[in-house]
Amino acid sequence: MGEAEGGVRVGESPLRREDLGALFRPATAERIGLEIECGVVDPETGRAAPYEGEHGMGAVLAAVLKEWSGEPLYDGGALVAVRLADGGLVGLEHGGQLEYSAPPADDVVSAVSDVRERLAALSEIVGRHGLALLPGAHLPFDGLGTVSWVPLARGPIMRTHFAGLGADGSGGAEILALSTSTQVHLDHLGEDDFVQKLRLHAAASPVVAALFVNAPLHEGRADGVLSRRSLNWTRTDPCRCGPVVPALSGMTGFDDVVNWALDIPVLYYRNGSGRLRRGGGRSFASALADGFDDGSRPDFDHWTAHLGQIWTHVRVRETLELRAADGPPHLHFSAVPALWAGLTYHRPSRDAAWNLLRHYTLDQQREVSRRLPLEGLRTRLGGDRVHDLAAELVSLAREGLTRRVAAGLERPEAPGYLDPLDEVLATGRTFAEQCAHRWRTDLREDPRRYVAAYRV
Repeated sequence: MGEAEGGVRVGESPLRREDLGALFRPATAERIGLEIECGVVDPETGRAAPYEGEHGMGAVLAAVLKEWSGEPLYDGGALVAVRLADGGLVGLEHGGQLEYSAPPADDVVSAVSDVRERLAALSEIVGRHGLALLPGAHLPFDGLGTVSWVPLARGPIMRTHFAGLGADGSGGAEILALSTSTQVHLDHLGEDDFVQKLRLHAAASPVVAALFVNAPLHEGRADGVLSRRSLNWTRTDPCRCGPVVPALSGMTGFDDVVNWALDIPVLYYRNGSGRLRRGGGRSFASALADGFDDGSRPDFDHWTAHLGQIWTHVRVRETLELRAADGPPHLHFSAVPALWAGLTYHRPSRDAAWNLLRHYTLDQQREVSRRLPLEGLRTRLGGDRVHDLAAELVSLAREGLTRRVAAGLERPEAPGYLDPLDEVLATGRTFAEQCAHRWRTDLREDPRRYVAAYRV
């Protein structure tokens, strides 16, 4: 749930309905962006570091700013992010999770190499504060009672909103405080290309989520849930989470996404004085027609921010942001961009993957999303084994990457990034099941051993 910069600027031009699709402008090339969120934890207890203090996350960010330079970004006077000179960003999520957003790269290997280098450097910085950098999908030894909230102005608004939804929002606070992930940003080259890519991404996301489940521990216990993160996403405001509905409902262009997003309520907005205000349950379409509750009218920055408050499997803004997969173990995070790039940036693989998945209904996609946190690859989608569908997607992605290597668009090592997924599929043991087994055996249910095994 990004916006690490603490909000958006507020422009001056009033917004018109016909302006909204301009956000989805085509790229000039197909590039790859990566975002990695990690816990920053005490290596002895596995508990997340607080924001405050000499060795808190505020101090860690200050060290990043001092050593790497860049532009400090504040929220209410608190340092919450550093924008780097190359366009990358190091920022904090609500529970102190550290996010590195890499600048876009021309190929998968370049993107992965940049992230590996930056994470190694961040690991060194947090290590000097007596902390450890812990990738994955969910802080394994914390609960809501042990995390320290980062002073982000939108945080209390979001937590109040989720609490007001009852059961439908019961996972929202944990998503804010405890979840981590590996997210991929991909480009489209025009409206038809946008439709083809988005519909594939929407259809494939639950299968990919089942393949990558990797959050089996919560508050230091393995309770049989394979992805606490995916489970929480099923109870974090259903109107703004889950499938991108138009992508699975015969969409034909940008307008389908615009119309869908217009009907979603505004969660919060920044007024002319720069302060955040609650959206009051008003849809963006209503705000566009009649203004916000304070009488102000939305501009293009409000529209951009509104799309950032929609946390579907694929988030649609300037890029296609692929969010379904849990963060894998650090050694294997490269499998996430490799899978998505191989499926997306090779037209025959993309078409074959869409033909594999196109007949599943929106209700079937929603059902598999509800079941996969507990069942992983054993989940069935419309009666078919997700394991078999995932195997076909990995094969198509490998073919796509291999063809891109032959065309000079990828480096030769890119297809090998998928090898860990071959092992998962061959054994039927997901990253979550491997982790839970290790937790009970060689890690001896010891947080110190766990952190030593999985840290960067």
